[in-house]
Amino acid sequence: MTDHKVITELRDMTYLKWSHVRSSSGTAGTFLKSESVMDGRKQYYKLSNFDPVNGVVGNECVNEIVVDRLLTLLGVEHVPYTLIHAEIQIDGRTYTTWLCESEDFKQRGESKLALDNYYTANMEMGESRLDFCIRNGWQEYVETVLAVDYLILNRDRHGANIEVLRNARAHTLRLAPLFDHGLSLLCSCLTEEEAKRFDVMEDRRCQNFIGGYSCFENLNLIRDRRTVFQGTLRAEDRETVFEGLEDALPDIFREKIWDMIWERYKVLMA
Repeated sequence: MTDHKVITELRDMTYLKWSHVRSSSGTAGTFLKSESVMDGRKQYYKLSNFDPVNGVVGNECVNEIVVDRLLTLLGVEHVPYTLIHAEIQIDGRTYTTWLCESEDFKQRGESKLALDNYYTANMEMGESRLDFCIRNGWQEYVETVLAVDYLILNRDRHGANIEVLRNARAHTLRLAPLFDHGLSLLCSCLTEEEAKRFDVMEDRRCQNFIGGYSCFENLNLIRDRRTVFQGTLRAEDRETVFEGLEDALPDIFREKIWDMIWERYKVLMA
């Protein structure tokens, strides 16, 4: 297939101004974000891990595209991303790197609020986060989140990475499409040797607002794991997930990431 979500031709994007956002999960380093307005729509940009000595390192931006494609196959509503090969400028220095782009997912008239803040303001005495979501009619949504985060070993589903969208005039309330999956998959591996040694089934500590610190144990919160996704993943989908990423993601990373997704998917569906 031809995928418009990967732009390999080098683009001059030195006009973007980058702001520093510290990693919320305790991961060392700085994640830079930017935004612009094109044709009346706000566009958001982000980089993988950055430090002034080594520049942009890691594969967090590529992870967004991998997960984007995975969620499309599984029929999960999510924010779509575009991966762009670009020249950027930070503090007067020019870097050639990959960045990812997404559009504002709010509809006209909507405002957004982090789920943790909404929970704090509206919870009943002693009500758990899961029970709060169930009471608000979001059980299917949070079960999907827990299943996705198990597949990709998402370490960063904190309470601001799930957003409540409100339209006060229309009296509507909904949860945002899934977004921000950079700190997942092999995000802790910076070298091919680290990727080779990575155990794709290891239950590493994660941050999850709805569940606990174990992505595997969080599966116990799902009523029926085999029906949690509308779509089905197949072995031949590997080609779809990684098409056009040869220059952005080394072979060993693509191999190990697919092993993670496929082996975890088989356990989920067992």
